[in-house]
Amino acid sequence: MNHLQGKTIVVTGVSSGIGSDTAKLLRQQGAHVIGVDRKDPLLSLDGFVKADLSEQAAIDAALRQLPAHIDGLANVAGVPGTASLDLVARVNYLGLRHLAQKVAERMPAGGSIVNISSILGYEWPARADLHKALAETPSFEAGLAWLARNPVPHETCYQYFKEALIVWTLTQSQKLFLAQGVRMNCVAPGPVFTPILGDFVQMLGHKRVEADTHRMKRPAFTDEVAAAIVFMLGDDARWISGINLPVDGGMSSTYV
Repeated sequence: MNHLQGKTIVVTGVSSGIGSDTAKLLRQQGAHVIGVDRKDPLLSLDGFVKADLSEQAAIDAALRQLPAHIDGLANVAGVPGTASLDLVARVNYLGLRHLAQKVAERMPAGGSIVNISSILGYEWPARADLHKALAETPSFEAGLAWLARNPVPHETCYQYFKEALIVWTLTQSQKLFLAQGVRMNCVAPGPVFTPILGDFVQMLGHKRVEADTHRMKRPAFTDEVAAAIVFMLGDDARWISGINLPVDGGMSSTYV
């Protein structure tokens, strides 16, 4: 039993893939789910806010439409590395962070935030100091200014911002847990059968993809990742905070 009955959970990226399956599973377990996406949803929800998560003003407008009491947030929305560098930075890191910080203010003790990272962020220790410096920027605009002074190569920007998200989650989670009793964790999928799987093949290149094929049985199904997210949102995970949980069929273990 995951003890989600009656909880209010916000799920971004709700209109497709992992976000859609997360919302379905949450509602099956009795949660009230409010979706956020730039595309209209094709599933039943308890509420929906249409928003572009690449702009602070749009996020702030969405926040005004969200409830005053929120028990959980699943930050599933994201764009692939084939998008522009600016968009990857804004959606996958700066906008996600801004939304999480503001939603956390509405959470009671026992609340949970789950950020979707990636196994492509596993090299974060190599750039830990940079990621910690970015994590300490206090706002969306300050983060943009920091990135202007510390440019990121486009070809590896997806990996960079997934690394940065892991480091932000790890460095900020305990402060949040001690102050408010709100947990924050990452779930790190490996390859997943989603509409943007082809974008990842294009981003990484066929040579890299072929080299990694032997490391896994197959890409994950979206509901397999959703199940981990839902567990981390629920009370059964009440003493898990500040981790980056791989959900990759064991793929990350093969790099040891």
